Formats: sequence, structure tokens, C-alpha cells
Amino acid sequence: METKENNRKLNRYELEDQILFTGFSNFTDAENYVNEKGGELVEVAFKDGNDNPRVTDEAGLIEKKLHYFVDAGPEYKFIHSSDPGFKQYADELQKIKAKLTQSPPDERYLANFEIENAEDPIVVLKNDHFESVTSRERSKYLKHAKVYEIGVSVAKP
Repeated sequence: METKENNRKLNRYELEDQILFTGFSNFTDAENYVNEKGGELVEVAFKDGNDNPRVTDEAGLIEKKLHYFVDAGPEYKFIHSSDPGFKQYADELQKIKAKLTQSPPDERYLANFEIENAEDPIVVLKNDHFESVTSRERSKYLKHAKVYEIGVSVAKP
């Protein structure tokens, strides 16, 4: 896997007959990449706790116009920083962190800044209760998760 493709922070995977790019910040960004650079929108799956991508359509990301989805079973829910419900959990994280450090109110804003600016944060819920925060990359290795991302496939020259 390589990163930094065309001044974007993308992951590049070379397969036998194609090159896959993942790591788009949203579905529209992937569509724009196809319009600018060519290629085809595809859904990419990472399963079995590894970083080996497979092209699939299991999660229906293209039809749903989603860029990221995790299936870790019915008890787990992964909320991406771009999801509407993320802000609610970011506020909760800020409160938890402030309580743990017993910091004054103005320092709580710094904690919130750190949470919101962590690299592509994902909130993990278990049975609708906060469990942890992770990243898109690390989510591939957690809870026997099946991670699906929108990607762009380009034929190898």
C-alpha cells in the first residue's frame, strides 16, 4: 500500500490487473477523482483483519452513495467523522476527557479540538454505548470487522 496520490491522501493498492485507490473523504471526492483522472468507481472490501482489498458490491456503497461502512455484527456500530451523528459523540468524548483530566472549561475546548482533528476518527459503539475511538485504517483490524470503502479502479498499463 502506498499513500499520497496526486496530492491527495489516498491509499494505493496494486493488484494483478488493476490499481485501486481508497481513502476518499466522501463519495463526491471519489466521483470527482474519476471525472478528473479516469477509472471506475468500485466498492472495496477489507475482511478477515487484513489490508488486502477485494472489489465487491456487498455493502452497496455505490448505490447508497456512501464512502465508508463497517459491518462488525449487530452489536457494533462504527460512526465516521463525516456521519451526522458523530458530533454528538465528539461532545460526549469531550466531556469524558474533561472529567478524566478534571480540566478547567477553557481546556475542554482544546480537548474537543484534538478529537475533531484526529486523523479521520471513527466512534465505535457496542450495544449503542460508547466503546472507543479509532481510525479508518485501524477499523480494518478490529472486532473481526468487514470494512467497505469507496474506491477507484484503474487498469494497469
